[in-house]
Formats: sequence, structure tokens, C-alpha cells
Amino acid sequence: MSSDGVVVDEAVRAAWDTYRVLEKRTPAEERQQARQRVEDAMDSVGCEEVSRGTVFLVGVLTGYLIAEAPGGGERLDPLNDLIPAVIRRLPSFEMADPEQVPMVTGVLMAAAMGMDTVAWRDRFGTIPPQEAMVHGFVLWLLADLFDSLADKPGTIDELMRETFESMGASEG
Repeated sequence: MSSDGVVVDEAVRAAWDTYRVLEKRTPAEERQQARQRVEDAMDSVGCEEVSRGTVFLVGVLTGYLIAEAPGGGERLDPLNDLIPAVIRRLPSFEMADPEQVPMVTGVLMAAAMGMDTVAWRDRFGTIPPQEAMVHGFVLWLLADLFDSLADKPGTIDELMRETFESMGASEG
């Protein structure tokens, strides 16, 4: 595990690939490639690091959503709009363990307060698999919210893939 909120690039990419696996608009072949990259990253850097990558991306998307509304609409208030909207939708994922909601809410709060989400979460020890899964659902919900506000499905995926390509971590 890295220190001071630093996450290995491969883990961040794999964390986004977990979104692409969950996203029903991802074409089947791309979904399979994303699933393979996630498995490869878990073998290479470990499940914990990929989970930390997900926590990192939750922070990034939360920052995007509260800094500037996609599509030019009104900015979301993190405490009244963003966090409650995400937490209310978590039960729609059957596999979302309700016991993990306080920790994922804490990560969202840390992001809303401008804190380093990974460093904040690292203070509580390793991320158990049940919690990691819920962070993945939160990431999907944030991405879905971003796309809804932009009024264009796939907007955040395109933005994230362009970011990874510019970092030299493109698909392949």
C-alpha cells in the first residue's frame, strides 16, 4: 500500500474499469476487456490498491460534481443534494451491504470537504471486500449523476478515458 493518499496508476485505471463493467452501456467486448484489466491489476498490485483507486475516483468525481455542474446547470450542494442522492440510491444495488454505508458516506464527506479521500480512508485500515464493492457502486452512482446532469450518457466515461490516455495509461 502506498502512503499519503498516493495510489498506483494501474489501480486507478482498474477502478474505472470496475465502473465500465457495471455500466450496462459498455459494449460486451469492452466490458470483457475491462474485466480482464481489473483482474490483471488485482493480480499485479492487489485488491486493496484497486479499492484505494476506487476511493480516489470517488473523490475525483465528487470534486467535479461540486466544483462545476456538468452541462452548465446549478452547482450541487454536497450536503443537501449530492451525498443524500447517492446514499438514497445505494439500496438499488442488492449486493450493497448497509453496514458499509457509514464508511462510504465518510469518504463522500471527506471529498466534499476537499480532503484527500484516500488518505482519509487509509486512517481506518484496509478496505474489506464488502466495503470495496459499495465504493464501486458509489463510483457508478456518481458517474451516472454526472452523465444525467450533462444530459449526455457516456460523458464522464469519455472524459475519464481521455484523461487516462493523456497519462499514458490507455486501454490495450
